[in-house]
Amino acid sequence: MTLPPAFVRLDDAYQFIHVPTTNRNRAEMQSRSSSVFTPVLIAGSIILLIGFGIRASFGVFQIPIAAEFGWPRAEFSIAIAIQNLAWGIGQPIFAAVAEKFGSRLAVLVGALLYSAGLALSSFSATPLGHQMLEVLVGFGIAGTGFGVILAVVGRAAPDSNRSLALGIATAAGSVGQIIGPPFAAVLLAYMDWSMVFIVFSVLILSVLFALPMLGRNDQVAVEDLEESLSEILVLAFKDPSYSMVFLGFFSCGFQIAFFTAHFPAMVTEMSSPVDPNGFLASVGVTTTAALGAISIGLIGFTNVIGTVLAGALGRTYLKKHLLVFIYTSRTIISILFISFPITPFSVVLFSLAMGFLWLATVPLTSGLIAAIYGLRYMGTLYGIVFLSHQIGGFLGVWLGGILHDLYGSYSTVWWVGIGVAAFSAAIHLPVKESALESRMVRAG
Repeated sequence: MTLPPAFVRLDDAYQFIHVPTTNRNRAEMQSRSSSVFTPVLIAGSIILLIGFGIRASFGVFQIPIAAEFGWPRAEFSIAIAIQNLAWGIGQPIFAAVAEKFGSRLAVLVGALLYSAGLALSSFSATPLGHQMLEVLVGFGIAGTGFGVILAVVGRAAPDSNRSLALGIATAAGSVGQIIGPPFAAVLLAYMDWSMVFIVFSVLILSVLFALPMLGRNDQVAVEDLEESLSEILVLAFKDPSYSMVFLGFFSCGFQIAFFTAHFPAMVTEMSSPVDPNGFLASVGVTTTAALGAISIGLIGFTNVIGTVLAGALGRTYLKKHLLVFIYTSRTIISILFISFPITPFSVVLFSLAMGFLWLATVPLTSGLIAAIYGLRYMGTLYGIVFLSHQIGGFLGVWLGGILHDLYGSYSTVWWVGIGVAAFSAAIHLPVKESALESRMVRAG
């Protein structure tokens, strides 16, 4: 078989798909500790914790902002939907910036955009103003989010612990999710939503203190990018497995974005009252509004466990099979939740169960891309796949608001989410989880 030019340019075709073998990179790989807790992992986890803590809190602002301005629910929903879409569009851009110029620059620019978007939004009094400013927030999340951080964590981790390191970094985002919505709810008890946005605008800038730990030389060599990026993209786009992973990640974004933006409001409106003499009331959760905010934190709590567990299992089992299990479980749990009356107990039970599956797809999907296409362009390839996730997120948030205003309930969009989750479970089954160049050699 005659391999494509992208494979024969280097002495070892395997090195094209994996890590470029410059002297600097050889020295770095040889000096890596076998420990999973590298400085890069610690720094990346801090950045994801703070960034996702803020991002996960946006659903808590649905009712206060709509109440102050008298907007339909769809208006702020569109703003969050645009945020998700901008995040998806920005993800491969920031990943490419990180690969060419280093992750520190990508995070710096992302944090500044994130902060500016939040600060300016605090002064906006029109739906269009919020919607346009969420473009800045979305790009800010892209610069401080998974596409940039998981790629640099993956490159810094030893092969034996890469899947686990990706799981730990993803779990850090869940820790932020535990803290963010309740923290936002507490702040809203003492100040209005615009001041909370200012507080968050300052808070996101604290991630800049973690930048020195990310290292100086994590970018891919410029000449390698200029010579090979287009070729690996062509190879990936021609590979049916890449297309299936792209399509499969759609439902993850649809469900997670819908839950983050609308689940607190859904619980507030659809759950039966909290028993004033029950356990929840004894720990300070006395209203369905408080229960809605806490529900996102509960999801984040169990997702810390679920995401690390997914990363650990990804070292032993096929990642595509684990993804099929996760999407199937999401489908079943969602059907059970909506099929019975919503009570505080069912909200807590659903939140804890869904949390185990929440971001567990992220280390498995990013690890699957690394296993098939290698580490060199993992950030860019994952960023493109993540665009599908965010298109799903855009539709999940937008349809949640539109269908709520149309039918006065979230039930219809909930069933749409169930359908797309079942689709994702099915489409991961045919994925070929093996290195691309190995499959091409066998095909020859």
